[in-house]
Amino acid sequence: QVQLQESGPGLLTPSQSLSLTCTISGGSITTDYYYWSWLRQPPGKGLEWIGHIAYSGGTDYNPSLNSRTTISRDTAENQFTLHLTSVTPADTAVYFCARDAGYYCYDYWGQGTQVTVSS
Repeated sequence: QVQLQESGPGLLTPSQSLSLTCTISGGSITTDYYYWSWLRQPPGKGLEWIGHIAYSGGTDYNPSLNSRTTISRDTAENQFTLHLTSVTPADTAVYFCARDAGYYCYDYWGQGTQVTVSS
């Protein structure tokens, strides 16, 4: 059974950078052909795909966030990390990590972590 757990700061001020880490257990981040994803849900809105890092290490990002987003991984620790720069209150959301089994079909999710950006 794969389990995902997000960790990181819950409160940021505008212009700071956000780093969230997802720790994977019960599976390997390098297993063919999974994609390890970050999504978020702002208050009162739907889910937004942020990006993913593939089993191969390749990455892909939402074009609307591309200039501020980097997703990296640590294969030794079986973790992947979201870096989002220059946050604003519009980045306030619950952030989820999830495993994409292909074609944006998510079969495992973390519980989600609240991130609030406020001055």
